[in-house]
Amino acid sequence: MPPVSETPSSHPFPARPVRVLHFVTGGFSGGATQVAVQLVNAARDSATIEPLLVLRHKRRTPPGRIAELEQAGVPLRVVPGWSHAASIIALVKICREFQPDVLVAHGFSEHLWGRYAGLLAKVPHLVHVEHNTRERYTRWRLAQARWLAKRTDRIVGCSEGVRHALLAMGMPAERTIAIPNGIRLEPFADADAQPFAARIPGIVMVARFSKQKDHASLLRAVALLRERGLHPPLQFAGGGKALHRRPLEKLAAELGIAEQVQFLGVVRDVPQRLMTHQVCVLSTHYEGMPLALLEGMAAGCVVVGSAVPGVREVLENEVDGLLVAQADPAALADALERLLRNPEDAARMAANARKAALERHGRELMNRRYEALFLELAG
Repeated sequence: MPPVSETPSSHPFPARPVRVLHFVTGGFSGGATQVAVQLVNAARDSATIEPLLVLRHKRRTPPGRIAELEQAGVPLRVVPGWSHAASIIALVKICREFQPDVLVAHGFSEHLWGRYAGLLAKVPHLVHVEHNTRERYTRWRLAQARWLAKRTDRIVGCSEGVRHALLAMGMPAERTIAIPNGIRLEPFADADAQPFAARIPGIVMVARFSKQKDHASLLRAVALLRERGLHPPLQFAGGGKALHRRPLEKLAAELGIAEQVQFLGVVRDVPQRLMTHQVCVLSTHYEGMPLALLEGMAAGCVVVGSAVPGVREVLENEVDGLLVAQADPAALADALERLLRNPEDAARMAANARKAALERHGRELMNRRYEALFLELAG
């Protein structure tokens, strides 16, 4: 595996900034868009990178989020998403105008259309960033990904778990690397001012409603806790389709815990919610590098995660959180009962989790690794 430098200092400064175009979905519901925005914002302060963010418009693209980015000065373009061809044609035009040295195509299926556009526009260097260990690859799309991989300078997994998944898909080992995701730590600066014992002994799960996330197991675990005499409040924060949310609302009523559960939808105060609660849970079927769990750690929560790739490399069981078997409500209930009945043990793991987040999962480290990659490719 080719190494990725920790800092860009080993590369000579280019005669002009290296132009880097990030292409990603405009759905805003997953981590891919969040990471792309972070990298573009970081590069705005760089003397060596000139960034451009290109979002592929989706039916659920919130106009307000686009307006916020524009008002914040983010260099931004939006391409149509009603067809793959329309996205590719529009992106080719932008590439010919911006003349990027590196095109970074984030996430499925945007990494396909982005790289096709890069090839048509003759962008010198292409990078594919995969953000999950499991995606909706048909046989035809996997064949396209393998064909494009032969024409791609680097294939980046957002965690070691994702890198291994890429290798299992047949991606070239010599060009497939891992650059772990990072989060902004500034919103959690006041976490230490919120003593664990003074926080609400309740549970927060930040995740969109989708097939990937396992809200149902957490609801069933809370129902089991109720049978054991524990009644922690539970907050679900996140968007997603009503198709996935409504059955969960029905399940909460059927389990008799509806009064304990809040379905908040998309909220803009996630750091504050986390810092005032004791427990952060990520119940999930698969992950890439779980930003929501990293935020729970940075907020000083005690964290519980499903033991799937991506999560396993973030949490050290019994040290900075608890890992539980995937889709196992009883195991999840046991973990939550242990934490709620033993707040001193929970506080110890919460402190360790915050320390790990500050030391290993900050956005700055991720930014430095990507900047080093872009400078290396641009020569």
